[in-house]
Amino acid sequence: MTPENPATPHPQPSPQCPCGDAAHSCGDPTAAWLARYYQRVSAAMEALWQTLVDPDEPYWDADGTRWLAVGSQAPSGSQQGIPFTNEAELAAIRLECRALAVHNEFAINGHENRISYIVGTGHGYRITPRPGRQVPEHLLRKAQEILCQFLRRNMWHRRQQEIVRRRDRDGEVFLRFFPDPEGTLLVRFVEPEQVSTPDHLRDDPAASFGIVTRPNDVESVLGYFVDGQYIPAGEIQHRKANVDLNVKRGLPLFYPVRKNLRRAEKLLRNMCAVAEIQSAIALIRKHSHLAWPAARDFPQAASQGTPAVPGIPPRQRILPGTILDVYAGTEYEFPASGIDAARFVAVLQAELRAIAARLVMPEFMLTSDASNANYASTMVAEGPAVKMFQRLQQEMIEEDLQVMWRVLETAAQLRQIPAELLHDIDLQAIPPTLAVRDRLKEAQADAILVRSGAMSPQTMAMRHGLDPDRERQLLASTPPA
Repeated sequence: MTPENPATPHPQPSPQCPCGDAAHSCGDPTAAWLARYYQRVSAAMEALWQTLVDPDEPYWDADGTRWLAVGSQAPSGSQQGIPFTNEAELAAIRLECRALAVHNEFAINGHENRISYIVGTGHGYRITPRPGRQVPEHLLRKAQEILCQFLRRNMWHRRQQEIVRRRDRDGEVFLRFFPDPEGTLLVRFVEPEQVSTPDHLRDDPAASFGIVTRPNDVESVLGYFVDGQYIPAGEIQHRKANVDLNVKRGLPLFYPVRKNLRRAEKLLRNMCAVAEIQSAIALIRKHSHLAWPAARDFPQAASQGTPAVPGIPPRQRILPGTILDVYAGTEYEFPASGIDAARFVAVLQAELRAIAARLVMPEFMLTSDASNANYASTMVAEGPAVKMFQRLQQEMIEEDLQVMWRVLETAAQLRQIPAELLHDIDLQAIPPTLAVRDRLKEAQADAILVRSGAMSPQTMAMRHGLDPDRERQLLASTPPA
């Protein structure tokens, strides 16, 4: 029988004959059959691959955005305008935005600036009596001491910065509370990917995305699944961003402009690469009188210091300020003289403005280029950026105060303070000032409010970055002038 007979047993097909070349068989019949077999299969697979068509291809734009179906309506109670429908899609979005937060310089600058303006030097917290309530001074001091101990143990200023970074980068942040034997509440982060629904509850809408809620009431959270373990809602605080209240998980800050960030990064990279290449080439010589064999051999001969053609010198190093002697029939071109980077800078600025518009921030806060912006005119009390940061500060204050109340509730459960005290006190949080400050005018305005009884001296001190208790002790220990 010949090797081509299907009934003849043959070894496992191999793309090459023993000599390593698929084009021939070195006289081996089996190798020749294998080579022909491999070529036929390769040609058939290549033809099949070229005929494959994605049926959804007409519904996608060039940038990867899918078209919306005309007249389509989401079912009642669904999440409108959310780009993810399951945990896998949410994880892909989060991974994409995390990569931007690590590698994209413009995204990093945006994250850092939001931290600087929302958190700044840190928020101040103070316990005061509620209006109309009389609270003993020693209980107020004890509660304030517990609060200060919590801030120290948890490095709250640094944790605030990380909360803003995580919330913007991942679209959400999970804080888990652990009561310490010493009575101080400890706060630790839970990674978003740890919060996931177990397999046996995948079909339960009330337990989707790792968050268990009451049926038909997404805002009433009962608990969370962390690494498959059910944790009651009282032990975790979930802060989410850029979604509605009836959406269980948050959306990263830079998701709408992720393509703009990548284009800006690539454009800047290409601009620098082109400029580097063009500026590195000193000149190009065109030998119009050389025939092809001589022009082909010229670079090698010139590199060895041997003239390839009589009358043409070997290759030489061009130093700054070198004067060239032009030979007859040789043309010189200088590519660096044709660089026009201004055209690409305008395109880059347009992309960065689109990103800054998403953040409601001036362009210089994203690019660190203050050449075309005035900080004093941007960070005014009624400016859009100030309004935006004030809104974000207030949102963070509300969530931070929930944590501070948990601290006092834990202290009351451990009998460090009376439980009745929680009904007689109030918590104040004072963020850093955003608008351009005139310290003299602020101090004069605050003094008027203090004299009129509209503001306490303690609040005035905190507004100016001072610790009221410490300043009172220093004043008491300072002899009169």
